[in-house]
Amino acid sequence: MAEFPLPPATQRLRLRRFTAADLDPFFAYQSLPDTARYLLNEPRSYTECMARIAMYVDAGFSKPGDWAAFAIEAADKPGFLGEIALKWDLGADKEPKTGEIGWTLTPAGRGNGYATEAAAAVLDLAFGQLNFHRVQARLDERNTASTAVCERLGMLREARLAENYFLKGEWTTELIYAVLARDWKAH
Repeated sequence: MAEFPLPPATQRLRLRRFTAADLDPFFAYQSLPDTARYLLNEPRSYTECMARIAMYVDAGFSKPGDWAAFAIEAADKPGFLGEIALKWDLGADKEPKTGEIGWTLTPAGRGNGYATEAAAAVLDLAFGQLNFHRVQARLDERNTASTAVCERLGMLREARLAENYFLKGEWTTELIYAVLARDWKAH
């Protein structure tokens, strides 16, 4: 397996590889309807969480289509606060790369600025060590918390795709935010 990149530590957070010990806290928030509300999936079962954690533990980050997923925890004490992931876009197998970023936090992790701080560290990794050219975030328009994170990061809203997904029994509108390497470095 290729070396797995790690984002830099932040003032309050440590982003690390997932381990098998993360299964129970991962399931505790991934099984909640409130967590899945703006995601493409329904609340996850324990078995689905087992498969997801196994994928995260075994993941490499060496080719397009790979995801680098990180557990988020406070720097000063252990405790699972959520996850953040960087996807290397398919078709971007030559330099420079493009990608997608996404995050979900536990109920205790929400509203503390952790998503913004973790995303900034992952963007530093993407544009620094990994030589990405562009990173986007795709989100449900109703997810105002994630919209605010994108805007605090200096990402620009590039698109509003009106009712482009029929999801969980209703039409949803997708927003696409993105940032280029040169703009991230200037930000």
